[in-house]
Amino acid sequence: MNLKSGRIEGFERYSQFKSVKEFNTHIEMWLAMKKQEFSKGELVGLKRLVRFSVKVPGVCNAKIGTLLKAINEEYQGNGISRSTFKRMILKAKELGILTIYETERKNGSQSSNLYSFNRFPQSEPPKPKKLDQPKETNNLLKTNNQKNNKRNEAPIELDHTFVSDKVPQAFVQLVKYFFSDAKTIEEYWHMVQISAFRFECDQNTEDVLSIAIQSFKQLIRKLKSTKQVVKPIAFFYGILTNKLKELYLEQLPKNRNESTPLRYVLETGEVMYYDWLHA
Repeated sequence: MNLKSGRIEGFERYSQFKSVKEFNTHIEMWLAMKKQEFSKGELVGLKRLVRFSVKVPGVCNAKIGTLLKAINEEYQGNGISRSTFKRMILKAKELGILTIYETERKNGSQSSNLYSFNRFPQSEPPKPKKLDQPKETNNLLKTNNQKNNKRNEAPIELDHTFVSDKVPQAFVQLVKYFFSDAKTIEEYWHMVQISAFRFECDQNTEDVLSIAIQSFKQLIRKLKSTKQVVKPIAFFYGILTNKLKELYLEQLPKNRNESTPLRYVLETGEVMYYDWLHA
């Protein structure tokens, strides 16, 4: 059954976020990993949809025409086509970024879609599985086969030599002495990508790599001096974020005020400001 169209406040139950800050953080992580899947025009459409989804964090029921009009005005007549916007919607849905609900008017005719942004999936370490104890048997061959099968089913841990080429070798060579498996090393570099994208310095590869290495060394010093670090990767991300924020502020143009919050224009015409840098 389709949803009934109405004011955006009536769709709060479809929001997966507690605040605009949390919503923006998840969008940054989605873009850090999936930005390359979209064309330049499609990214323009996606970012505009994000800006229209802040009154109820992560939810938007604006008409496509309204969104395209806002884009066209921002780019002084050089907006994107309806087909480009629709391609973006389909890609975002397939990638898991969006969930789309159809809405209808009171008379049963179709109205604008409801777009609900999804949370970025957090990777959790696999929980240890309890292996069933083999039943007693007089057949020694059968028992040995069962043991061999269980050994064959055990997951193979890949070492640092299997890390993706996208991770700089300098970072791999440092992290491998403390976390040798490929997956863990890639997860730490994933945090670097997210933080670099957040502070608009993902193109400054040398600076970002240097800061990532400094941050990891600081994490190791903390781990060696205390046992109070519950989640090392989260602690690493905190150090990294502070350092990249400093880099971001240092590189701001003199005529740009870093304290100026982002400006969001809602589909109702209402203007909302959100200072993500200082929140």
